[in-house]
Amino acid sequence: MSLVYLLAGEQSGDTLGARLMAALRRADPATRFAGIGGTRMAEQGLASLFPMTDLAVMGLLEVLPRVLMLRRRLAETAADIAARRPDVVVTIDSPGFTLRLLKAIRPLGIPRAHYVAPQVWAWHEERVRQFPGLWERLLCLLPFEPAYFAQHGLAADFVGHPVLESGADKGDAARFRARHGLAAEARVVVMMPGSRRSEVSRLLPVYGATLARLAASEPGLVPVLPVAATVAGTVRTAVASWPVAPLIVTDLAEKHDAYAAASAALTKSGTSTLELALAGVPMAVTYRVNPISGAIARRLITIPHVAMVNLLAGRAVVPELLQGECTPERLASALSALLTDAPAQAAQRDAFRAVMASLHPPGALPSDAAAASVLTLARGGG
Repeated sequence: MSLVYLLAGEQSGDTLGARLMAALRRADPATRFAGIGGTRMAEQGLASLFPMTDLAVMGLLEVLPRVLMLRRRLAETAADIAARRPDVVVTIDSPGFTLRLLKAIRPLGIPRAHYVAPQVWAWHEERVRQFPGLWERLLCLLPFEPAYFAQHGLAADFVGHPVLESGADKGDAARFRARHGLAAEARVVVMMPGSRRSEVSRLLPVYGATLARLAASEPGLVPVLPVAATVAGTVRTAVASWPVAPLIVTDLAEKHDAYAAASAALTKSGTSTLELALAGVPMAVTYRVNPISGAIARRLITIPHVAMVNLLAGRAVVPELLQGECTPERLASALSALLTDAPAQAAQRDAFRAVMASLHPPGALPSDAAAASVLTLARGGG
């Protein structure tokens, strides 16, 4: 019987952790769990040491006011691991917290795996020199990552991308339209502002103004906002003054139904771009952070594309409108083009299929491939 200690720091990691827990139980039903996670991991039986939302912060200026609290949570987590002595510790993404934890528990001699490789190939490449000794296994989501880390003397396994198991391509458009009384010809536009309060507070005002511009030239649009339950209240307050009342969706299955019904989407950069690509929804990608954080990021980013679909395709498949280009005028123009240009829609969908094919691990589902690596480590394998 293995005790697996997992730590996720945000919603995407919570989802990834829940799938990993289910896969570990499929491989070994006696596996036990401890650690930190959110609602999805709780559904799989994890009693979180403290609320995962304490860790869900992003951006330099957003983190600074919470430094003391984060340090306290780090010490609490390390102490809990020392007391429990699990067979393996699995940290999931959130490198600002998780990599510090991996370093803190190194003297315990407990095998460690980190799930979701830090994106040092995108920015701050010099940080890769800090990684030796932090983990025994690095589980990569992207096919090019093992070769990149091998160049730096770090062994890594490609386990496939979890978006392939998300069900984002299994939605039912007719069910969504029937549930909300939408006519067959009504055009649905999915607008995804993120899962953090800092994200939604910056993006929703721009989304509302974008919708106001679109409504004038594209009457009858139905905006749908899939959001995390943790920010749903904030979103409802923010959209109360929008010119067209959006449908707010918090249920996962209904989000996938909305994807199936959507004509186009506007999304923040991140995993949501891969979900939409899997569902075949033409999209424009945007993001906006604090101007100081944005200026720092621009100096450090070394890759030509921010949207994951563009990065994996090696070209600009979808428009990226970031920071200063994240304006109502530009976003409305990009969405209007997607709604009216059939060849552009088809070109995006063709590229999406190739991108999804590149994310499959050999011979297994991503969660099962990750579980196999974790169990091997827990049982003393290299």
